[in-house]
Amino acid sequence: MRNKVQAGNVISVIAPALVLSGQGVLVGTLFGVAAGDALQGAPVEIAREGVFDLTALGSDTATQGAKAYWDNTAKRITATATSNTLVGAFAAAKTAADNTARVLLDGVIR
Repeated sequence: MRNKVQAGNVISVIAPALVLSGQGVLVGTLFGVAAGDALQGAPVEIAREGVFDLTALGSDTATQGAKAYWDNTAKRITATATSNTLVGAFAAAKTAADNTARVLLDGVIR
């Protein structure tokens, strides 16, 4: 195929704010995990597929396979759908004692 640009599991986006490597990044409906650090307005590669340990709301609980949402204000994963963006599923159960969550990103734009 001559018109294929890239696989799409990792893409370059413009950082909406200061981004640190391993941090979740939401640009419009594109969500991924930053592959490196970037200043606001600079390009940054984000991984849109895979399983990642991400900062999460400590008081949340979730079962394996439950929907995972991105709280773009607090920059963390949550089990709460209201006002947040669906980004994938919990790859492992999360207890209220956990400040991180293991999340499966499937690359689907929702």
